[in-house]
Amino acid sequence: MKNFKITLLGLMLLLNLVGCDSFVDVETPNSQLTGVTVFEDRTTANAAMIDIYSKLRDTGLIAGNANGSGVSLGLYADELTYYGATDDNTSFIFNNTMLATTSMASQMWNESYQQIYCANAVIYGCQNSTGLSSADKNQFIGEALFVRALVHSYLVNLYGDVPYITTTDYEVNRLVSRMPTTEVYNNIIADLQQAIALLPEAYFASDRVRPNRSTASALLARVYLYNGNWAEASNAASAVLNTAEYVWETDIDKIFLKDCTATIWQFSPKLEGNNTDEGSVFVFQTGPPPFVGLRAELYNSFANDDLRKSHWIATETDGSDTWYHANKYKQNTNTGTSVEYSIVFRLAEQYLIRAEARARQGELTNAKQDLDMVRSLAGLPNTTANTEAEIIAAVQEERRFELFTEHGHRFFDLKRTGALNTALPIVKLGWNSTDVHWPIPETELLANPNLTQNPGY
Repeated sequence: MKNFKITLLGLMLLLNLVGCDSFVDVETPNSQLTGVTVFEDRTTANAAMIDIYSKLRDTGLIAGNANGSGVSLGLYADELTYYGATDDNTSFIFNNTMLATTSMASQMWNESYQQIYCANAVIYGCQNSTGLSSADKNQFIGEALFVRALVHSYLVNLYGDVPYITTTDYEVNRLVSRMPTTEVYNNIIADLQQAIALLPEAYFASDRVRPNRSTASALLARVYLYNGNWAEASNAASAVLNTAEYVWETDIDKIFLKDCTATIWQFSPKLEGNNTDEGSVFVFQTGPPPFVGLRAELYNSFANDDLRKSHWIATETDGSDTWYHANKYKQNTNTGTSVEYSIVFRLAEQYLIRAEARARQGELTNAKQDLDMVRSLAGLPNTTANTEAEIIAAVQEERRFELFTEHGHRFFDLKRTGALNTALPIVKLGWNSTDVHWPIPETELLANPNLTQNPGY
């Protein structure tokens, strides 16, 4: 069946459901399933979605491990210092020496488009299913549209113009061209608007590990912010913040626990008792760090009375040298019962999105109120910013302190505000203006003559 062949540039077949991780209590089918038969049964269709979330958690740009955006873009920007091997792929990211042949660029590209392929297969399969109820079709299609939009949003911010893939047809996908960034964003917005219409407000699974309507709205608010659609960004964030499901947490030590009431969407670990990949990557007990550590410049930029400095950053010393690590997730071993899940969306980002969007529309009092919600969690007094420019600058500074090491926020903020080429040459040797984008992998260029390379590579 042509529509279920391998797609974009040699990606894997869709469904490896054997051994699929459980994000909800669902029995995994005993045999490998491919093709439309998966979507004639609610259990196997649900297992297909679960498999996508396991891929998002374990591979690609949204993963919390060493290859995910929290580490790779933290190193690429000004959050992290690299302490690993000098010939490791990660060192190429840190030193801005990536080439079109660097395996990391290819790996992130391929894994991302594999995840998009899987989402498209769910959409196609559910649309053509005769065995699923309308409610189940809406649920799974809505989730898959959200995933497709989410992964494309990371790709367009990292690689610039990219193909926007909406089919599983190999003949279509193998010769796709890069789409202008504005069109990519238009497609992302359309997918999210459709997802919002399809998804229920109630969570499909416990522990907020499956996206609901508010999750799609949270991503839409971010996308609108990145595009300068201030009124739309404010409205989308308000749709989340006004939902009774979420309660602002005032204890800073509870923000990254799995049952935090301010969490919008998160990944559960692969096995019960495990915790987050972020904890495993960032936390170390002795120096020098085995892999990465926070830049001293970032640590020193926090006010001394900022609770995030003392609660979300840990200091290690050998008596002569001092190192710092992100301590948002504090567990890096099995704890018997999992206590921390990897959070992808949380309320603080939505308050900061709305604060900036309101400020840019001249709603200064309301903008300050949103900003002060986040500052109050950190034990800080209300902002002293008053003018539009001062409030916007204060919000962007607050984003740096609030969202560090979380899925590349710092890099994307510097990029969208045009500050990359000002901020990064100060702390990183060899930064070039063309480094704003990663290279399109050489293997993709060779396989598809319709793809073009980014400048500088």
